[in-house]
Order: sequence, then structure tokens, then C-alpha cells
Amino acid sequence: MKQIILLILLVIATNYGYGQTFERTAPTGFDESRTNITHGKLDTIQYFSKTVGVKRKALVYTPPGYKKSTKYPVLYLLHGIGGDEKEWLNGGKPQVIFDNLYADKKLEPMIVVMPNGRAMKNDRAVGNVFDSVKVKAFSTFEQDLLTDLIPFVEKNFPVHKDRERRAIAGLSMGGGQSLNFGLGNLDKFAWVGGFSSAPNTKLPELLVPNVDDAKAKLKVLWISCGDQDGLINFSKRTHDYLFAKNVPHIFYVEPGGHDFKVWKNDLYMFSQLLFKPVDQKQFVRFTVLGSAAFTNVRSAKFPQILPDNRVVFQLKAPEAQKVQIDLGKKYDMVKDADGLWTVTTDTISEGIHYYSLVIDGVSLADPASETYYGMGRMASGIEIPSRNGDFYAMKDVPHGEVRMKRYYSTVFNEWRRFYIYTPADYGADANKKYPVLYLLHGGGEDERGWSTQGKTDIILDNLIAEGKATPMLVVMMDGNTGLGGMRSFGERSLQAFENELKQVVIPVVEKNYRVESNNKSRALAGLSMGGLQTLYAGIKNHEMFSSLGVFSSGWFANNNALSDPQYAFMKEHVSDINNNVKLLWIAMGGREDIAYENCKIMMKKFDDLGIRYQYSEYPGGHTWPVWRNNLYKFAPLLFK
Repeated sequence: MKQIILLILLVIATNYGYGQTFERTAPTGFDESRTNITHGKLDTIQYFSKTVGVKRKALVYTPPGYKKSTKYPVLYLLHGIGGDEKEWLNGGKPQVIFDNLYADKKLEPMIVVMPNGRAMKNDRAVGNVFDSVKVKAFSTFEQDLLTDLIPFVEKNFPVHKDRERRAIAGLSMGGGQSLNFGLGNLDKFAWVGGFSSAPNTKLPELLVPNVDDAKAKLKVLWISCGDQDGLINFSKRTHDYLFAKNVPHIFYVEPGGHDFKVWKNDLYMFSQLLFKPVDQKQFVRFTVLGSAAFTNVRSAKFPQILPDNRVVFQLKAPEAQKVQIDLGKKYDMVKDADGLWTVTTDTISEGIHYYSLVIDGVSLADPASETYYGMGRMASGIEIPSRNGDFYAMKDVPHGEVRMKRYYSTVFNEWRRFYIYTPADYGADANKKYPVLYLLHGGGEDERGWSTQGKTDIILDNLIAEGKATPMLVVMMDGNTGLGGMRSFGERSLQAFENELKQVVIPVVEKNYRVESNNKSRALAGLSMGGLQTLYAGIKNHEMFSSLGVFSSGWFANNNALSDPQYAFMKEHVSDINNNVKLLWIAMGGREDIAYENCKIMMKKFDDLGIRYQYSEYPGGHTWPVWRNNLYKFAPLLFK
């Protein structure tokens, strides 16, 4: 009996701590009036607005059993650009939704105020509602709300006056107002909801300039939108920023467009959270659909990333017998009656992941995703958002260019190409010369890797704009030598790479681009296989480079035939290497990096030989999030 009581208490505590059970969408009939329940009351109020200079109207909903002797929290519920104080009433039936929720004991008693958010003398939704004067009136409403309407409500209704019992939410234009006014006045509102927020929504960094303040003061921040809504990018933009800054919030994506079917569901879901204890750790569970991945091709709705970084894949293949997603781990997809295959993965780690569709045993690229050269072939890729990815986020800074240069290689007797990043100011001064970083990819990838998977241009743009890195050119060359598998890591392959770099690529760069041609203005770096190439060509040609970067790499401990000659060379040239190479920077992805042990053994050898180096570590294994971070940390150290 004691165990049963404890179990009951645990269930109650779980539901109470979250504010409701995990209902992800409104049930059928939630917006249909019931005759066998008690109902709240709707009234029209008039208040004098000192902001506008006239009396203005609002609707007020008071809950069933309303008593003037009881104090209530307040929700201010705002309309869209084409509506007024009656838009919610006419299109959304909020009084019906609230009555039903009260009857089902899912709602905390509250007063709901539906004002006219167009703060001007003629505030009717007539004529051109997009006229600039009328649009500006929606911004003016912030002052009207704070200095006229809220004081009137608090004087004439039995309401609590503290921020923790005051909420604001709205649809479309009113959603933008709610985010702007609510997040801009955290001393007034602790509960904020934006439903399908319109373009009037401020840029995220202006919405939440003080991240710590928002974390401390917000009880619930709700951002929702229909997946077919053309305005979803405004909600997604806000969500992405909040995610990166680790601000707790609910990002609720649901089927639908820009209409009351969506907004009624939003009101049903959002209102149940208000003025109750909440467990912000559970916010990631609050969605119907995920967000289309950044790496989806244009207009593709899937794959979708859920708030907890699980991924939903979907494919139409009615004739297929078995379909899987191969992300390193294989997931069996389930087929419905219409031939639509679907699967939801486990939580996927941050960064870019290669994957394949496996249809009846054949591995294929997903037509819904961008493809990348990785794994030694073209493969689909999906980018999972990272809270640590601000340094490679697109920002309003001067942007450079990534160009492709074709050249004839006398080493390989074939036409080859490299990609080259030029900084934003490259075209400004025809006499200015720049230093160069030669940046190398890993095995199974090619010259495209650092510019596409690695986001080199964005990382450098942001660093240069912040004054953290010297403006430089970055040459991303093809390190493949035609020898596949482990032969790519052998002496013959490394010699071919060295010749290509010295005899062809560097001369082509110095002939065709405005670059300095001395060792102080050259750096060489690479990841994995490219790290070995950096060790081989960079150390042997120490007089050519002032800095070397070795990412997730190291001489093989079990291949003495390759490694021993390298250490012997270093032993003979310790002084010259230390004098010429001002920075030998070695970085690893933590113990889970497959090159970790080789690198540790190599650094012990360097210690014994007296080779100077710096070591850095960023957790994440042998992956692109690690290497992006490596470039972010390495580039500011160059050419100082």
C-alpha cells in the first residue's frame, strides 16, 4: 500500500512540476462550445489612452466563478495586422477554448484582455492596413499598453500586479508585438508567447540583448508557427538565436499555415502553461514537428530536426521493400499505406553528419539533402545545430569570397583545382599583399571540404570583423594523390603531396594573387590526413612556413618505417625547426579522437627531441565541429 501511495505522489508531482501532461496538440472538439459546463464572461471596456489622446476599446474575458474578492493573473492577447480587439473573438473563439479548459481542470483561473494593438485615433482595420502610419501604430501600442491599459486593468479589476502573474501573447503582427514588448520589458512580463510572429519581430540580438536577464526572469517563452507558414523563418531565426544562447524556450512547429486553425491550437497549448510551476528541462518535448534542416535542398520539408536534436526522416518510395537511414548507425524506416517511409533517430550530436538512404540494400544519396564529398564519395549531409556554433554563424559583417582556381599540375600531369578564400577587403587596395594559410582536408574528402563542411569563409569573416585575425588568403587544395586507402598515408603519397605544394600550388598562388612570398607570411595546416601532410611537408620545409597546424593527427606509433625517418630528420634540425617555425600548434578532439593516442606518443617524442609546440583540445572526437573550432582558435595566432 505504501508503494502505491508513493507511486501516485510521484505521478502527481511529475505532472504538477510541468504544469500539464504531455499533450502535444489540441484534441478534437477543443473549440466547440459545451452546454453542460459553466462559462466565463466577455465584456467590452473603454479606457482613456494618454498615448493616443482618445478613449480606446478592449475585450475582457473573466473566468467561470469569477469573484471580485479574488485576485487573478492576467494574459494580454494581441491580434494581427488585419484585425482589432474582436479578431480573436471572431476567428479564434478564445472564450470557448478557455471555458472547456476550465471544465477539464487544465487552466489556472486568469483574466484575459484582448486590446486593439493599433494605437492611433482611428484604430479600425479599414483601408490599407499595411500603410506605414498604421504599421507604426503597432509599435506605439507598447507605450499605450504599459502606461494606459495595464494601469486601467489593475485599477478596475482584481488582478495581481507583479510580473510573475502577467503574460503577453499574440498572433502574427501581435506575435511580433508580444515578443518585442514582452522580452523588452522583462520587469513587466514573465510569460511571453509569439504565434506565427510577423516581420515586425525584432532581430534576435535586439529582442534578447541581455541573455542572463532573460534566463533569470522568464518563466515560459513560447515561439510557434505552422510548417507551411511563409513567415516561419522569423520564428526560426529567433529560435536559433535562443538555442545558441541557451535561453530556455519552447519552439513549437505544427502542421498548418498562417491561420486560426494554427493559432487556436497555439492558444490551447500555451494557456495551459501559464501561472503554474514549469520544468524548463522538458521544453524540448513540446512540439509536433521538427524544423527543416539547414542542409535541406530548397523547399524540402524533411529531414526535420526536433528540439532535442533527434531527426525525423521521410521518403516516398511505394515500391521499395526495405528502407533504412545509415548515419553510422542504421535506422529502419516504417512504411505507411501511401508508401511514405518515416523514422525518428536517437539524439544526434552537433555538426555535420554524412548519411545515406539504403533502399533494398543499395546506398543512395537523399534527394532532399545537400550532398558533400565525404567518405570517399558523394554523400548526403545533415547539419545539427550547435550551441557552440556562434563563431561560424552568418552575421552582418563584411564578407569575403571563396573562388575556385583551375591549374595544370606538372606533378600529376592533369588539370586540378583549389579553392581560395579572399577577405572582404581584398578588392579595396590593388597594392596590398596578404599572408596565406594553406589548409588541408582529411582522408575521404577533397578540396571542397574546408569551404563547405568546414565553413572556412564564415569563420574567417567573423574573426577578421572582430579584429581577432589578420586578413589573409586561405588556399584549400586537393590533398589526394591517387593512392587510395592506407597508401594515402605512406611515404610515396606524402612525397607527391609535398611536390604538388612546393612546385605547383604555391607558385600558382604567388603568381595569380596578391600575396607575400616569404616564410613569415605562409602557414600550413590540415586535419587528419592533412595533418600528416602538414607534418611531412611543413617540418621538412621549415624554412618556408612560420606556422604549422596539426588537427587530429600524429605520426603512426605502429609504423616505424614511416615515422622513424621523420623523427631522425627533426633530431638533426631541431634548432632550425624551432627558429623558423614560430608556431607548431597541435589540436585534438579529446580522448574519443581516433588519432588521440598517436598524437600523444608523437608529442612525447617532440618533448624528447626538444621540438617546441603548443597543444589544444576541444571535445568531439574526429569530427567537423572539432576542426571548425581548431581553425577558429588557430587563425588568430597567425601572422602576428
